[in-house]
Amino acid sequence: MEWLYVGIAIVGAVIGWLFSRYTFKKRLQTLEEQAAKEAKTIIEEAQQRAQTLLKEAELKAETQKNQKIQQAQEKYAELQIKLEKQIAEQQAKLKSIATALEQKEQMLQEQQRSLEEEQKRLEAFQETLKQQAEQLEQRLAAIEQLRHEEIAALEKIAGISAQEARKDLIEKMKQEARSRAMREGQRLLEESKMKAAQEAQKILTNVIQRTSLSHHYESMVTVIKLDDDMKGRIIGKEGRNIRVFESLTGCEIIIDDTPNTITVSCHDAYRRAIATLALKKLIADGRIHPARIEEIVEKVKEELDKEVQQVGERTVIELGIHGLHPELIKMVGKMKYRYSYGQNLLHHSKEVAILCGLLAAELGLDVKAAKRAGLLHDIGKLIATNEHALVGMRLAEQYGESPEVCNAIGAHHEEIEKTCLIAYIVQAADAISGARPGARREMYERYIQRLKDLENIALTFQGVTKAYAIQGGRELRVLVDSEQINDQQTEQMALEIAKKIEEQLVYPGQIQVTVIREKRGSAVAC
Repeated sequence: MEWLYVGIAIVGAVIGWLFSRYTFKKRLQTLEEQAAKEAKTIIEEAQQRAQTLLKEAELKAETQKNQKIQQAQEKYAELQIKLEKQIAEQQAKLKSIATALEQKEQMLQEQQRSLEEEQKRLEAFQETLKQQAEQLEQRLAAIEQLRHEEIAALEKIAGISAQEARKDLIEKMKQEARSRAMREGQRLLEESKMKAAQEAQKILTNVIQRTSLSHHYESMVTVIKLDDDMKGRIIGKEGRNIRVFESLTGCEIIIDDTPNTITVSCHDAYRRAIATLALKKLIADGRIHPARIEEIVEKVKEELDKEVQQVGERTVIELGIHGLHPELIKMVGKMKYRYSYGQNLLHHSKEVAILCGLLAAELGLDVKAAKRAGLLHDIGKLIATNEHALVGMRLAEQYGESPEVCNAIGAHHEEIEKTCLIAYIVQAADAISGARPGARREMYERYIQRLKDLENIALTFQGVTKAYAIQGGRELRVLVDSEQINDQQTEQMALEIAKKIEEQLVYPGQIQVTVIREKRGSAVAC
């Protein structure tokens, strides 16, 4: 029974499957028929629409074609109208040109007729000129014949030919012109020399008058005021403090019996300034011992270095000099503590710089370069006394100064050749600054020695009893024995003493020699 049920179930399943497959095929066939109908309908609609679009396109194309044809016809008509207008204008222009040509042709015909008439008149005039030229040639031939006859007669009278007379006349005229030119040249040369000298004197006078600086003189010692109780503390135990101070500063401290004073002595003004300032600080502080002395001296050196830099900067700003190397600026500041022939080197250099600027302005040269060279011309004296100009020139070259400035520095004492005009200006300004009355002062010993030399020269002459150098060595008064020297010998002795002074001494300016001879009589009344 189970197998029967199973078989029935299987048969039922097969029958159901077959029925569903049949139903599916029937439904699929129905769908295919519907799809075919719909496709046919879509194809027919598409064909109808395509025919419609084709008709519309043909109609639109036909319409556009007609429009283009119409536009082309209109443009053709416009072009035809323009062309006809241009042709008419060209015809009018040709007509006017033809009219103008006809008028010009008539004018040319008239001018041709005028030219023919003028040519006829010229031919007649040429014939007249030809006749007159023939007559003139005949007259000139007659004049030439007459001139030859006159020349021959003159040569016969003078005894020389015309060519020789011409040569003599030309030579005399040349000599006269040469002589006149030489006289005129000499006159112009003398006049130019006189004017040049006057102009130079005027420029120098104007420059000197416009420049006036105060003069600072060299002093070998500095006196400091203090209490007598402080002297012992400065000396220290067994002179220890003063020895340390002198070794650190390089100056001599003079402590004598003069009340309330102590003297700092040194030929170097820079070292003397350090010693003076350090000593004043020590006195104000009151603590005086070797360690404190060393500390104060080092501190003062630093302060003075800063002051030197500031002095150099103020100087170059005051003179309007820019771009100077910092080392050169520092050296300019150090010139404040350097003296030459008793004259402060910084004030002398500033004066020379100002003079150089004024002279350069008068002569139309570079004022800034002239001031620069004037300020630096004695910079070498900070390092060397001998050949300081060459040393200064090398320093300037080392720190990038221009060739003109370097040459002016090196040539202001004629040690090298001058190659620029500024060198001449620097030399002149240096001479002006040094030659000012009171600008320079000789050393005391040299001054005394020069006075003694003057007196000794006078005392070497026989008959001289006394000799006195007065007025700072500008005059030498000589007293002679009236028994040995008469009046005539007095004048001769003055000349001989003056000559011997010129031969043996070197001195600035002039020295007047006065020889005095007098006879005195005395008596005693009782």
